[in-house]
Amino acid sequence: MKHTKKIEIGGRTLLIETGHMARQADGAAMVTYGETMVLASVVAAHEPREGIDFFPLQVEYREKTSAAGKIPGGFFKREGRPAEIEVLSSRIIDRTIRPMFPDGFRCETQVVVSVYSADQQNHPDTLGAIAASTALMISDIPFDGPIAEVRVARVNGEFVINPTYDMLEDSDIEVVIGGTEESIVMVEGEAKEVSEQDMLEAIRLAQEEIARICKAQKEFAAELQPVKREIEIAKPSEELEEKVRALTDERIKELVNTVMTKEERSTSMKTLTEECIGALEEEFPEQEKFIKGIIHDIEKKHMREMIVGKKKRLDGRSPDDLRPITCEVGLLPRTHGSALFTRGETQSLTTITLGTKSDQQIIDGLLEEYTKRFMLHYNFPPFSVGEVGRIGFTSRREIGHGNLAERALKRVIPSEEEFPYTIRVVSDILESNGSSSMATVCAGSLGLMDAGVPISKAVAGIAMGLVKEEDEVVILTDILGNEDHLGDMDFKVAGTQDGITAYQMDIKVKGISFEIMSEALDRAREARLKILDIMNATIDKPREELSKYAPRLTTIQVPIDMIGEIIGPGGKMIKKIVAESGATVDITDDGRVVVASVDQESAQIAIKMIEGLIQVPEAGEVYTGIVKKITDFGAFVEILPNKEGLLHISEIEHRRIESVDEVLKVGDEVTVKLLKVEDNGKMSLSRKALLERPAGMPEEKQRRRPPDRSGHGDKRRGGHGRSRPH
Repeated sequence: MKHTKKIEIGGRTLLIETGHMARQADGAAMVTYGETMVLASVVAAHEPREGIDFFPLQVEYREKTSAAGKIPGGFFKREGRPAEIEVLSSRIIDRTIRPMFPDGFRCETQVVVSVYSADQQNHPDTLGAIAASTALMISDIPFDGPIAEVRVARVNGEFVINPTYDMLEDSDIEVVIGGTEESIVMVEGEAKEVSEQDMLEAIRLAQEEIARICKAQKEFAAELQPVKREIEIAKPSEELEEKVRALTDERIKELVNTVMTKEERSTSMKTLTEECIGALEEEFPEQEKFIKGIIHDIEKKHMREMIVGKKKRLDGRSPDDLRPITCEVGLLPRTHGSALFTRGETQSLTTITLGTKSDQQIIDGLLEEYTKRFMLHYNFPPFSVGEVGRIGFTSRREIGHGNLAERALKRVIPSEEEFPYTIRVVSDILESNGSSSMATVCAGSLGLMDAGVPISKAVAGIAMGLVKEEDEVVILTDILGNEDHLGDMDFKVAGTQDGITAYQMDIKVKGISFEIMSEALDRAREARLKILDIMNATIDKPREELSKYAPRLTTIQVPIDMIGEIIGPGGKMIKKIVAESGATVDITDDGRVVVASVDQESAQIAIKMIEGLIQVPEAGEVYTGIVKKITDFGAFVEILPNKEGLLHISEIEHRRIESVDEVLKVGDEVTVKLLKVEDNGKMSLSRKALLERPAGMPEEKQRRRPPDRSGHGDKRRGGHGRSRPH
């Protein structure tokens, strides 16, 4: 039976319905907003997965191109691997719903979100989160929801809930916020150097709408009265807990309160864990998973007690301290720019590559096809954390972290008119203990300056953490990996000295107030300014010269009606220019031609060929051309690319010659004067006009008649003869 629920959000109707589609799933819901429709289905296994210590949740968000009335490109004409936007949307849904499942729930759970109709105005990603939450609420799967997501933008100074794609073109803030009826859980967004208070206002506004959507979901679920399945969460016995604590509690407390490197701490904890498992193996066989879990909880307790009670952290810092930072640029001589940013035990080696318009990335999806000229790619190899791992396709984590860093930097990238290069930033994380995405932002900013990209300002990023015990709250600056894992918040903020450009937040506990968030943002700004000072001491403005290995771009403006001449039929002419010059040539619809080449000589050859193509031949001008064809009555000479004129036999020399071959051959270079351009474009040339008349040769009484191309002439030369003086 079909059930529906309506609610007004952002001036439009949000419709939730179930009971009509995907009825064999544990739960399914279709959400409609405008003419965008998103279906979410959820299924969970009834038996827990053995041998794991994490919740096996899989969230798959997919955009069907048929939803926008499009057929996919490529040979197979069907959707393949998920695009970047699909991976990012999967991540924000996952990050919002994952904290809502019971601790210890180990049944494999799959959430599939599919876009079936896209009006190309209303974003489907936030609708997917609402659909997923509703499907979980009405299923028998345990879920401490609901959650909801909304997008907030500021357009012309006014905040807008769920802005359309068109509105975002004029916005200076765009943020996706996920939360429950009481609190915020997830934040992801970008901005044009806005203040911390502006960002907080966007989150506050979103919370009000999220609460309304969550309330509607609760009412919807109450009407259906789902019966939640009984679950048994395996727990260790009290006796095992007591034995483990007796063996490890004091040792873990000592380790937590001892300053050491990440590797030393990891090795010490591993040794302690193995010793504990060995000591209890006979009495408690096959309890390794529980022993590890108890030790994890003991470590978490002592770390949090130390931070809250002593205001001391694992590496000895106080809550506000940054780790030591070093910046280096220009390390890699053959790249167009490079930088190494090291913060404690986190390190990013970043390279910059400058390319041409043809190097831009083509994006094809639900929207009209478009291109990207600024790209940032983030790589996280397993050796960066001292592990052995499979190196294969780009992971979801790598895509997400790279996207965050890209958005942080793209706000300072110069326009294409100012700097007509395609820009690729590649960050390789060589060490990781803390936020590597924020290290990427810093290294990327340094590398762009080293490459000579005229970015408007330097950009830095910092990750903030939080430990909350009852009413005691400690905000942590520049968090370590363990502080992220064992703490309550991961709040990444990037920006310039003048404001925020990107942010990402995940909160693991309920009840974090806006006052706490405001304080975290203020602390992040203080840390960001300190990092910027360190970066600016290394390089404080873009280099004036590009790398000698970077392509040099020359822009030529040509008449729009001449674009076809440059391209040629089937691209024949532009291919010829590229082949003969070695340069790259890109043409825009407005007549802007960009010639790129590392070798200046190659660029000049291409420019000369292009200028020749657009040049209009003028009578009386002198040209140097190439003989393309010889006939009985003269030679055809290409004086400009694709423009040939007839050099009649009578106009080759002052003396009478019997055959053109006496003077010229195909391929010869010859300088001629353009005598006349006919209305039909045919051109008459003269070499003789540029030669000095031999001494004693009488002046001609009358100029010889112009070349005859009608087929009627001196019969001595097969119908084409030379005109003679009277």
